[in-house]
Amino acid sequence: MKDKIQNLEAELLEIKSRNARVEADKAWETSRFRIFSLLLITYGISAFILYEIGNQNPFRNAFIPTIGYFLSIQSLPFLKSRWIRSYLEKRSV
Repeated sequence: MKDKIQNLEAELLEIKSRNARVEADKAWETSRFRIFSLLLITYGISAFILYEIGNQNPFRNAFIPTIGYFLSIQSLPFLKSRWIRSYLEKRSV
């Protein structure tokens, strides 16, 4: 009986540890730090490439792909909720 309780406690600790990792990963995915870092990297790479290929305004024009990337990483809540509703309806059939 004591072994069973210890096994259950160990499993519970393992589950809590996994949940903490999943929560941290989710927090990272939605963090402003991550978004800002990716935008900065996207801008820097875009500006460098535009400069190297001889673009007349590489630093200004680098905003275009950066803004495009920013829009692409947004969760678009109105589309997301519609998709989830449709997905769940199809699964319940």
